Amino acid sequence: MKINLKPISTQVIVVFGASSGIGRLTALELAKKGAKICAAARSAEGLKSLVAEIEEHGGDAFYILADTADFEQVRNVAEKTVERYGRIDSWIHCAGAFLFAPFTETEPEEYERLIEVNLLGQIYGAKAAFPYLEKRGGALIHISSVEAWRTVPFQSAYGASKHGIYGFLQALRVEFAHNEIPIAVTQIMPAAINTPIYDKGRNKMPFKPRPVPPIYHPQIVVDAILYAAENPTKDLVAGGAGLGVVAAERLSPALTDWITEKVGFTGQTTDIPNPGEYDGNLFEPVGEFDTIEGRFSDEQLETDPYRYYSTRPNVRSGLLAAGAIIGAAFIWKALKNKE
Repeated sequence: MKINLKPISTQVIVVFGASSGIGRLTALELAKKGAKICAAARSAEGLKSLVAEIEEHGGDAFYILADTADFEQVRNVAEKTVERYGRIDSWIHCAGAFLFAPFTETEPEEYERLIEVNLLGQIYGAKAAFPYLEKRGGALIHISSVEAWRTVPFQSAYGASKHGIYGFLQALRVEFAHNEIPIAVTQIMPAAINTPIYDKGRNKMPFKPRPVPPIYHPQIVVDAILYAAENPTKDLVAGGAGLGVVAAERLSPALTDWITEKVGFTGQTTDIPNPGEYDGNLFEPVGEFDTIEGRFSDEQLETDPYRYYSTRPNVRSGLLAAGAIIGAAFIWKALKNKE
């Protein structure tokens, strides 16, 4: 079944989790391209400043306060978007929570809340958008993580939620194809990205965490999202290092265990003390971090060759063709040498 997606300039798009980080930059970039935006999140101040910035540059946007762990609130976002703009063309679900703590220090209610936000929230987004996408067609774009493949220490709850997203989307995609429902289902799997999540998330360690490098600018992920909004795509890794994680897990989970043990502890440790347990935004929004970038701007990578390659089919086809020609030349030369 062929799925046709509209140009971004003609789309009505919901960005859930738009107050900071990847979601905020996604909303800004989509609005610049002419899309009409509904921005949803829990942070009123973050959403107000986002919509003001979009409107300042001539864009069309409004916001709705919503907790992604509450299905009625998520459904209200879909309903209000259709009331205002008449339809939904893409639903981009960026909302997520973060918990940095060992398994022994993670309480059942913390696991429950994080799974509600990160996994059930993604499911609720798909459920809310589905009635408006089913007949017209459109895109469901879910922001997951390379931790859907391999989770690092101190992130058992976060990693479990991302593994769940992967499984949910696999089933969803096959069901839609079987029933010929013209909805593209995309999973975007970022590598380590410089967003405020490492300061907004709940932290129960004596130090402030950091991602295992290399660290990428959020634009790397946003470029992948914008590509998926116009081109039916299944899974996209954003950040070439993430592709290495996926490949290592496929090749040898045991070897990846060993590598993760060697780098997963020291790679996330900093010398910045954490003054007591930090509650973060797990249960309540934390407005002071409603920014795009986190505290790693001095070391982030601004470009990613893999993302460039993966979102440009013409370039990819050209490289494959060039590779085939070069390979054929080597084979021909080898055969000539045997004569």
